[in-house]
Amino acid sequence: MTEAYTVFNLVETSDKIFIYPSGGNTVSEIIVINRVTDEISLSNNASQIQSVDRIRTIQIVGITGVIHLIGGPYLLVIKSKVRVGEIRSHVIWQAGEYEVIPFKRTNLHLAKNQVDYNATYLDMINTVLSTPHFYFSHSYDLSHNLQSLDSNSPEFFKQSILERADGRFIWNHSLLTTFNNMVERGQKTKKHHRFCIPLIHGFAAVSNMTANSRQFKFILISRRSWKRAGTRLFSRGIDSSGSVSNFVETEQIVEYDGDMTSFVQIRGSIPLYWSQRPNLRYKPKPELLQHNNAEAYSKHFNELFLHYGKIVCVNLINQTGSEGSLHVAFKDQSEESSIPNTRYEAFDFHHECRKMNWGRLEILMNRLEGEVQEFGYYIRSRGQIHIQEGVFRTNCIDCLDRTNVVQGMLARINLNNALRRMNILMDGERIENYPDLEYSVKNIWADNGDVISTEYSGTGALKTDFTRTGKRTYLGALQDGYNSAVRYLKNNFLDGFRQDAIDLFVGNYSVKVKEGVDVPSPLENRTMKRYAPALFLLVSIAVWAASVISYFWNRDSPPEYLVYVLFWGLMTFGTGGYMVYFGTEFVDNPVLTDTPKTM
Repeated sequence: MTEAYTVFNLVETSDKIFIYPSGGNTVSEIIVINRVTDEISLSNNASQIQSVDRIRTIQIVGITGVIHLIGGPYLLVIKSKVRVGEIRSHVIWQAGEYEVIPFKRTNLHLAKNQVDYNATYLDMINTVLSTPHFYFSHSYDLSHNLQSLDSNSPEFFKQSILERADGRFIWNHSLLTTFNNMVERGQKTKKHHRFCIPLIHGFAAVSNMTANSRQFKFILISRRSWKRAGTRLFSRGIDSSGSVSNFVETEQIVEYDGDMTSFVQIRGSIPLYWSQRPNLRYKPKPELLQHNNAEAYSKHFNELFLHYGKIVCVNLINQTGSEGSLHVAFKDQSEESSIPNTRYEAFDFHHECRKMNWGRLEILMNRLEGEVQEFGYYIRSRGQIHIQEGVFRTNCIDCLDRTNVVQGMLARINLNNALRRMNILMDGERIENYPDLEYSVKNIWADNGDVISTEYSGTGALKTDFTRTGKRTYLGALQDGYNSAVRYLKNNFLDGFRQDAIDLFVGNYSVKVKEGVDVPSPLENRTMKRYAPALFLLVSIAVWAASVISYFWNRDSPPEYLVYVLFWGLMTFGTGGYMVYFGTEFVDNPVLTDTPKTM
């Protein structure tokens, strides 16, 4: 594999953009972007950047891709990075600051409404880029877990990281396609792979830990799939290709004295056609859609088997109430499909752990104990390899809060086994015998849960007090109440825009040429009219509250003042009731796609 560059200079002139490696005495490869024709080419003519009239020169980490908007193509680059740690002596980075650079220097060729639409699209791109977190490495393939990497042939590693990456997890895959047409001396070339950075979205942490005076490296990586990506209430269930919403592969790695272990778990939305669109109610009722689930369900699990081997589906949703129909449908589909090497395990988390009796989670761990031993985990030690033969596929309704708790418990069982196998812990010892070690591991897992939750729902995870401390607390319950309120507001009034932003970023929607002039723009449907009742409701609440306070503050208020209070009270409740009854009309709905498509 040709080594990738790590730092570049970007030079802007009036008619070109030059990008070339920084730090060398000679410049042998230059990406040249023609701002007039939009052509991208590779050149080795270093003299062309010596005498140009430069607008500016900046240093960048790499290229994220190109997106085509109404104003023309835009170049996305990473300007800074934050060191996360090392895996196998390869540095892992978190992307820091980005910049979106237009090929065209002005918008004078656009009509006024096009300028506004273009600015909205740019806001969408920046919304995705500002969502924590994107990760990359210049020399390590972050998109594959250790077992997947080590099972490949030497020919596989002769490819660039971009060529061999697991396409499920590369969020800027669509943005990089423009460079597939890059030419060098009239011929297509793949040398752009040395400039371009494939990004994974999710979580990554690397921490040095100690037990029994033995220092080891603890690594946690979560890889979110871009397929059927979206926000909490706008992206649910499965599509016709077998992809599910909020699919995440999480890998726990231990590295010690040249030996490595890896334990992989996955999560993903219930693999049926269902939706739960926001409607201003606190918890919209999930709705099973009238589709034949069998084909998509089989595609989903057949692909999982190819990647991971045997599957145990751990379903944590409520078995009664609004979630009950999903539980029955998932169970029935599992029995009907009878897919080999899969098993369905239902555990009503909320019922079993009611009244903060979370010790009952051990019931679930006991049920899974056989597969914990059977599946094992990946081990590479002194040239010997043992593979992980299956994974636990855990879900709740969101695949966030309850899922985080159960995945954390399974990971802790694995970590105890791995540390004892590597002789870091002695026989009979557990990480609980080392409070500092236990505290660090629990907090990394809780951080992972918070970040995955923020990426999907807009807030940190619920129930993280248990993940961090092993106990459910009243303070944690209060924090859950706050996060739930923020989720409600974001899911109802902000997530339509965020869903559109994700669809634009991953390539589910392509901006049309002449959009807003010769072709209608879907952004025309993003109107403020739907917020008029909400604004009136807020005004009514404010006036009513002021009236009530004034009435009781001044006991000498005339009787007609009470009528005033009652009037605004009725207006408040009347407007609120009207909005809830027609709730779907007042939420912030996406406009770019059928969100997300099921067929």
